[in-house]
Order: sequence, then C-alpha cells, then structure tokens
Amino acid sequence: MASSISWKKICGDHKVLEHDFSKSPFLLSSAQIKRSVQAFTTTGEKEVRILCKQDTRESRPKIFQENNLFLLPIKNGDFVIIKGEGYVDIPEITKKPTSYTSKLDFDLETSLVGDSEMQHLDFAYASSLIRTFMEDTSLVLTIRGRKYTPIFDFFVGTQKISTRSVQTEIDAGYEGKDKIVLVEAKNKGDKNVIIRQLYYPYRQWKEHTKKKVYTLFFERSKEKVYSIWQFEFSDPMNYNSIKLVKSGKFLIV
Repeated sequence: MASSISWKKICGDHKVLEHDFSKSPFLLSSAQIKRSVQAFTTTGEKEVRILCKQDTRESRPKIFQENNLFLLPIKNGDFVIIKGEGYVDIPEITKKPTSYTSKLDFDLETSLVGDSEMQHLDFAYASSLIRTFMEDTSLVLTIRGRKYTPIFDFFVGTQKISTRSVQTEIDAGYEGKDKIVLVEAKNKGDKNVIIRQLYYPYRQWKEHTKKKVYTLFFERSKEKVYSIWQFEFSDPMNYNSIKLVKSGKFLIV
C-alpha cells in the first residue's frame, strides 16, 4: 500500500480535500509531492514512484480509500487526483480449467526455470494458447516494454483529462493480419486492477494503427492454471466504459 502517512501530509499541505472535484480533477506534481514528504526517512514514505504506484483499490492510501479518490499520471512528473471509480474488477472464473494441448511437439525446458509473469505469458504464447483464445493464428509478438504515449484526451465521468508522453509498459503485444492484442500480465491473483494499465496502452496503440486493438488481462496461478480475461472499451473516449467480453481458464498439457 502507498504510505497513508505520507499521503495524509501531501493532501493536508495542498488542501486536496477542500477541492471541488465536481468541477475538475486536482493537479499535483512530483515536485510538490517531494516537498511534502522530504522530512520522512524511509524510501516507501518519500519515493514518488512508490507513493504513486496504486495498482489496486487496496493499495491506495487510506485518505484515498475514504474519499473515493484515485491517481492518474497525465505526463511524466504530473498527476491528477480524481474522485470516482478508477479500477475494474477481475471476476473469478468459477468453471473448471479447460485442458489445452500445446501446439508444440516438444517440451520447453527453459519455461520451468523461475516464476515470472513474463515467462508464463511467453509459454502461453509459445503453446499457441493466446492465438487460440483470440481465434487468430496469425498473431506474432511485436510489442514489449516501455514506451511513451502520444497526446490524447479522455473522460472520467464528466471530467476531461488530457495526457501526453506518459510512460507505459506492456508485458506483450501481438499483431495479426487485422488486429493488435495487448496483454497485461500478473502473477499474484489480484481481484482488481487500475483501469489505466489497460486503457493507456489501448489508447496509445489506437493512435498508431488502423487495426482493431484488443486488451487482455493474463494470470498464471501457483497451480499452473492459466487464466485470460478479454476486456473492451465500448467508448474509446470514456475511461470507465471498460467491460468484460469473455474469459477462460486453462491447463496446458
């Protein structure tokens, strides 16, 4: 969780709770954050990167949770605090895992070394599970790592947000003949995720291609079950228009 003590001081210094969020989001810079927390001694209480990492509802500081607030970057070093729903639930897939036969005719021994999100996603792709789930045999890996977004606007409720040059990180992106598939991978069973992790890459790549952009959330459990959720944004300009399209749970054999 982002430090509640630090954020209480930040919000107090800048009178965040006195702001009228029905009119506009609250603008906050990393320089302002640093000044507020300069007297704190631990890294978790004063490092801007850690304080602003709020990937789940539960990882928000207490003052955010109590006042229905969430944080979004609008450019590197600048943020907005918004009142509203910033997260999407990752619904539990209650049906039993489907047995999926890998399309490879040999075992991938290197996939057994380690336990990272990336290697599990790579194994699912190499086994053609991603292609099968998306019903597209043409998908190939073309996107990975950190990039900066172009300028784009969007709405959270009635509030218009303008972003430019925000750093995003995509675990994997696949291009096929007529589609782009972006994947956010996790390895820890989160029940919800900040919509930004799906929305910013989605908007970023919509600016760069005329192909349809699809968004997946991917997870591998300790029981070696691979779960995939496909989300879409019914209105590309609306941050909260995210909805679940389909999901599946698989055992790769």
